[in-house]
Amino acid sequence: MDIDLGVRTFTVTLWSVIGFVGLILFSLRFVIQWVMSERRGQSYIPIAFWYFSIFGGATLLAYAFHQEDPVFILGQGGGLLIYLRNLQMVNRERAAARQG
Repeated sequence: MDIDLGVRTFTVTLWSVIGFVGLILFSLRFVIQWVMSERRGQSYIPIAFWYFSIFGGATLLAYAFHQEDPVFILGQGGGLLIYLRNLQMVNRERAAARQG
């Protein structure tokens, strides 16, 4: 399917849909963080932020591999390692808090 924007025409493929889904997931992490911070009245990073980072980043990484873009691959791949490590630290902290 083609989308004509007047200046440029884009072809929508399954991979472009996958890329946009990844972008939406990745962007929603900021909306979630913002809303939760507003509710608390202070800067706050909820655990959902890390899950949206991981799922959005993984989806964008798949898209980057499809595009064969080494800059995009390195950026998303490196980010995924950081998101996974942060989630691991959050879970370890929660487990320690449960144990007392």
